[in-house]
Amino acid sequence: MSLYKRGSMWWIDFTTPKGERVRCSAETEDKKQPQELHDKLKAESWRVAKLGEMPRRTWDETAYEWLMETQHKKTHKQDVATLRWIQPHFRGKYLDELTRDVIAKVGALKRQTRTAATANRVLALIRSILRKATLDWEWIDRPPVVKLYREPKRRVRYLTPEQANILLQELPEHLADMVRFSLATGLRRANVTKLEWSQVDLTRRVAWIHADQAKAGRSIHVTLNATAMEVLTKQIGKHRKAAFTYKEKPVTQVNTKAWYKALQRAGIEDFRWYDLRHTWASWLTQQGVPLNAIQEMGAWESSEMVKRYAHLAPEQFAQHARVVDVLLNGATAAQKQNAD
Repeated sequence: MSLYKRGSMWWIDFTTPKGERVRCSAETEDKKQPQELHDKLKAESWRVAKLGEMPRRTWDETAYEWLMETQHKKTHKQDVATLRWIQPHFRGKYLDELTRDVIAKVGALKRQTRTAATANRVLALIRSILRKATLDWEWIDRPPVVKLYREPKRRVRYLTPEQANILLQELPEHLADMVRFSLATGLRRANVTKLEWSQVDLTRRVAWIHADQAKAGRSIHVTLNATAMEVLTKQIGKHRKAAFTYKEKPVTQVNTKAWYKALQRAGIEDFRWYDLRHTWASWLTQQGVPLNAIQEMGAWESSEMVKRYAHLAPEQFAQHARVVDVLLNGATAAQKQNAD
């Protein structure tokens, strides 16, 4: 049977003139669309076998191939979710039908209800898939141009030490410990909530984040300062595996009502948990820590990500700028001496 149901979804199953079996999900409960896709695929396979034409690949098989080859990616689950949203718009379309205008319309649909950054993630995934179809699989001659939306510059929102202390006083104990640890180490939220005792060596005063847990895909060495040591020492004995717990269970969520209510009581607005990382980097910058050191400590993949904090270190740059004063004043003094 060429069409059949598996659960609530329709599936396509047929054999090409070359004896190759084609079986795929139409990802719809309506029989009309799977029938159209089936007829299109079957006609295509006949032209390839009998007329020697190059096969016209559909978006469906291209997206499937992408998912099969990128299962190792950290963003694989996100890609699956994004492609699930794209699928109704591209289902059954051949790659040569995905023109710049067609792709732009899909981006515009996402932009109507989401930010430019979210729409760009959809467009960037489409662009990556079509580039792979061109360069690696040679399914199309050239990919269409995919234009992204202009995004506003990323903000740097951070707390003063005084604001941070007020927030710590307003938070429940388990969240206050995690905030203090985040401010002491600059670690991302997931790296704090998922931190295990197997990743901590209190004797050597170090912790580490495995490469598969890090956003950049590289392991992170964390030097534990006195504040971080104090927080971790306080957690000893609460759980055999997880470093941070609440009521004897590992903490998995920090953006809770308690977090938002504490922010409100502390009089802090427009502040996210991730901004604790901004706060850590901003404090280091203001105290004269070089940007390249901050990049290494924070495990940022690109120096561009750290340059956003450069404006917070005017005194540090002023010190370097004064080098020219010495050179010019020295040259002027030498000229006067020669004149005398």
